[in-house]
Amino acid sequence: MKRNSGGIGIFEIILAALALIVLAIFLFKNVGFFIDIKNFFTGGVDYGAVGNVVKFILTILTIFFLTIIAYCAVRLLEIRKKEHEHLAREIAEYAHKQSETERKKQEGGGVSDNSRWIKVLEHTFSQNPADWKLAIIESDSMLLDLMEQMGFKGENLGEKLKNADQESFPSLTRAWEVHTIRNRIAHEGLAFEVSNFEAKRVVAIYEQIFREYGYI
Repeated sequence: MKRNSGGIGIFEIILAALALIVLAIFLFKNVGFFIDIKNFFTGGVDYGAVGNVVKFILTILTIFFLTIIAYCAVRLLEIRKKEHEHLAREIAEYAHKQSETERKKQEGGGVSDNSRWIKVLEHTFSQNPADWKLAIIESDSMLLDLMEQMGFKGENLGEKLKNADQESFPSLTRAWEVHTIRNRIAHEGLAFEVSNFEAKRVVAIYEQIFREYGYI
């Protein structure tokens, strides 16, 4: 909304003008109110005049508060509009950063020197749904190697996770989540479907764990 140098919006000027017009019309049609007011203060108590004066005051207050409500409504719409514009910019910036990150992952550059992890990313961004499951399985195998390097006991990853706790392995909850998905892939086979979005989400969790321990 455009504003003049004094900071007053065009809508406020129009609103004030309309309020004055309404008030002028009302006063023009009810000149008798002023006579009633005069009689009220100069003469005896005229309850009819008192009623007219009260009606006049209430009408003025109604116009005033309606103007305030309209003003607040417009201000609220302006704030909401700015919020939506700001949110749209934030979403656009985030989408741009994500697209750049995914492009770099697909190219395999600037992501990691770990050849196994680069292979995981290639599977993750493949167009073949079978590769998405391979990305999760390979990530789980890397998690097993990580926990072996950290000295956790157990014949397999499940046993190592059982022997860990939040203090010794803060990523335990997330590790269990993704390992459970890997187990479903292994046990259910083709019956267990994984979307590309879900595969990316799961691989991202593995990545968070690996980066926390400097594994990739």
